[in-house]
Amino acid sequence: MQLTSDQFFTIILSIVIIEYVLTTIVDYLNLRKKSGELPDDLKDVYDEQQYVKALNYQKDNTYFGLISGAFSFLVIIVIIVFGLFGILDEFVRLHFDTLVGQTLAFFGIIFLANDLINIPFQWYANFKIEEKYGFNKSTPATFWKDKLKGYLLTALIGGILLSILVFLISYLGQSYWWIFWLVIAVFMVGANFFYTSLILPIFNKLTPLEEGELRDDIMDYGAKVDFPIDNIYVIDGSKRSTKANAFFSGFGKRKKIVLYDTLIEKQTNEELVAILAHEVGHYKKKHTISGMISGVAQMGLMLWIMSFMIFSPELSKALGANHLSFAVNFIAFGIIYTPISLAIGVFSNYISRKHEYQADQFATNTYKGEALQSALKKLSADSLSNLKPHKLYVFIHYSHPPLLKRLKAIERSK
Repeated sequence: MQLTSDQFFTIILSIVIIEYVLTTIVDYLNLRKKSGELPDDLKDVYDEQQYVKALNYQKDNTYFGLISGAFSFLVIIVIIVFGLFGILDEFVRLHFDTLVGQTLAFFGIIFLANDLINIPFQWYANFKIEEKYGFNKSTPATFWKDKLKGYLLTALIGGILLSILVFLISYLGQSYWWIFWLVIAVFMVGANFFYTSLILPIFNKLTPLEEGELRDDIMDYGAKVDFPIDNIYVIDGSKRSTKANAFFSGFGKRKKIVLYDTLIEKQTNEELVAILAHEVGHYKKKHTISGMISGVAQMGLMLWIMSFMIFSPELSKALGANHLSFAVNFIAFGIIYTPISLAIGVFSNYISRKHEYQADQFATNTYKGEALQSALKKLSADSLSNLKPHKLYVFIHYSHPPLLKRLKAIERSK
């Protein structure tokens, strides 16, 4: 059945409204959930003052998110109702001759306009809220440098991929989707291989972990679990935030372990090895590979569904265009795909939470559960995380289980 532009318009507008209402309700439920007293299990790293500070941090972030979300909702409603995407499409058609040029200009203008609109919100979040709670270490100069680098990187990578997509659509018609899927798959795998070598150094400095007790402990653990470790780096995360993290990148001999300098400052050697053991657990349990396969599969599904809609003139007209516009249809499809994306996201988060439990169990069985528990407590306290989030909020948004559930699971695995 071929839908009319009015029917497409109604569907698009309904999805935008329903998504906003549901998101707002879930955020409100999470905000209003009674947190109660500080759990006994955390009194060794939290005091009452720190706990109250964490609750206030969650409230400030949630209220700010509700305000920024309402603003974004009003902007997109105005754009859809008044057909501004169609007006922009006519503008780029007048100033650019080729389809690729028109599409790049269309999304370039949208990207810049969206980012400029959101800069005040990003600035407030970073230099007001994060500053208030002692997290922000970034300077205005760093903020603007990151912006400029982000623009250049987006223009380069996004421009290349978008150009390939438009070219394939123009010359191959509906069968474009599986060829571009292969292109995206290669890009996703390549990005994982070379992220720490090519992308990350643009924003941060990576230095090899110096010789010493920590490196020796890490190497000994790697030998114990038959996990060759050659590339261990420290990233200068402290130039932007006091929050800590650690991650793996790459496969095979190109595996790299990256530890935030803030993590090294706040954790003992045993706790750091326990965190590393958790990450090794993801690798040993093939979570990295399954996550990559899942991401590629999801991209293929999206491209396949989009192939049935991208050539619809009625879809373009629903957002204000006078004729078929691939650029406008990309936007329209992105909105229509939202319910599917949400469902996939919920399922992916469910799988991710299971993987986190499995990685915790691996670290407990191959190293020290007490050290992992201590490390997780410190990470939670230092980042002022929400100790008692609403179950529905966790179900939809959390890729990691709440701290208290992780601690209990680790205790059972000892």
